[in-house]
Amino acid sequence: MAGNEEISKDALLRRLKRIEGQVRGVQKMISEDRECESLVTQLVAIRAAIESVGALVLNNYMKLCFRKSDKTDQAALNSLARAVSIWGRVRIGDSI
Repeated sequence: MAGNEEISKDALLRRLKRIEGQVRGVQKMISEDRECESLVTQLVAIRAAIESVGALVLNNYMKLCFRKSDKTDQAALNSLARAVSIWGRVRIGDSI
């Protein structure tokens, strides 16, 4: 998708459902004792898909999150800055 293209909630939900299916697939792989390389490959795909959805949400933040908002321009910009900050806190490798 182009960087300036808006994405619909339906498109985001489709992507998230695909990710959900990938996660279920990894669960099945683990229960079937599949080899680690295949698991890691699938996990990398899931991570990339999640990062892609996050980037799309941020790119379309104003349309998705402020459609019905009465916020001022400054409040909207502050909210966007907080959302970017929150996304930036996501750390790969955090222990469970």
